[in-house]
Amino acid sequence: MGSINVDSPAPELSLSPSSGAPVLVFDGGCPFCRHFAELAELRSGIPGLQIRDGRSDHALRGWLTRGGLPLRDGAVVIDGERLLHGAEAIAWLCARMEPSAPLLALLSPLMAEQNRARRLYPALLLARRFALALRGLPLDPDAPGS
Repeated sequence: MGSINVDSPAPELSLSPSSGAPVLVFDGGCPFCRHFAELAELRSGIPGLQIRDGRSDHALRGWLTRGGLPLRDGAVVIDGERLLHGAEAIAWLCARMEPSAPLLALLSPLMAEQNRARRLYPALLLARRFALALRGLPLDPDAPGS
């Protein structure tokens, strides 16, 4: 977990840490990440789940990076005062899903268990790396020249 002070979230987040609405921050440059995030928001069954494109939201991404949760290393879930990154974030989401979309129905039980998510998450990051390369986007949105 990062060391972000959730009592002062990035202004663009405009959520109170105690609002109860979880937020998934994803890499909007990756088509796989975008599709997963959109499905999660619309069809996961997680009440109030909001998604934020961390690649385009520079202030939010900067806030997360300063707290030790860089987008280049994976998605982030903000759940009240808890901040989950990478495999932990995906496991948290999948453990709470009641999916109606086929992709989520496949991923949810596969990634819901923490240890399995940690083992499989590098494959998701590799797929993201290839998708970003095909689009000509840097893996790290904060890299010089991005």
